[in-house]
Amino acid sequence: MADEKVVEGAENGACQTPVVSANKANDWLIFLLRLFAFFATVSATVVMAINKQTLTVVVATIGRTPIQASVTAKFQHTPAFIFFVIANGLASIHNLLMLIVELIGHKFDFKGLRYLLIPILDMLNVALVSGGTSAAVFIGELARNGNSHAKWNKICDKFSTYCKHGGGAMIASSIGLVLMIIVNVISITKLRIQKCQNYSRLP
Repeated sequence: MADEKVVEGAENGACQTPVVSANKANDWLIFLLRLFAFFATVSATVVMAINKQTLTVVVATIGRTPIQASVTAKFQHTPAFIFFVIANGLASIHNLLMLIVELIGHKFDFKGLRYLLIPILDMLNVALVSGGTSAAVFIGELARNGNSHAKWNKICDKFSTYCKHGGGAMIASSIGLVLMIIVNVISITKLRIQKCQNYSRLP
């Protein structure tokens, strides 16, 4: 009986016009948000991947002669930053593919399967970027302030440029993460709109 009422309402045009307009508005909003998320995650990936700083430090003194050595800080030295680069890189590829799907996906859609798969993939990438960003922020906090209880010294007072670039990458990743969450929420709401639209097409 409940299904018959929904179909009857759709036949009477109760939700047909709002559904079409809402779908178009959501499509454009998702496209723009996903585009900004793509730029954010790409920026985070590139900035962290090329982040590198080399310092010359005195490691010992023989008589009056200082012994110097070059010390380099780069993302490959920290597993959390490697995960960060991989996570944002995969999210960038995902967002790029989804942008393409938004443009031409309707030509290859199979029984509305696109509307179900996209939110699932979005959710997986949100989890991936969230994990990568959280891990990087934790290491970044440790590098900036150290940990007196564990006797871990901070390094950002020496590698200031490295830390600033890394912080910028984390901010970009966080922005991309927020945008992807919003996209995911809108994509899920589209499932209900699409359901209503399908009812309106019933004979």
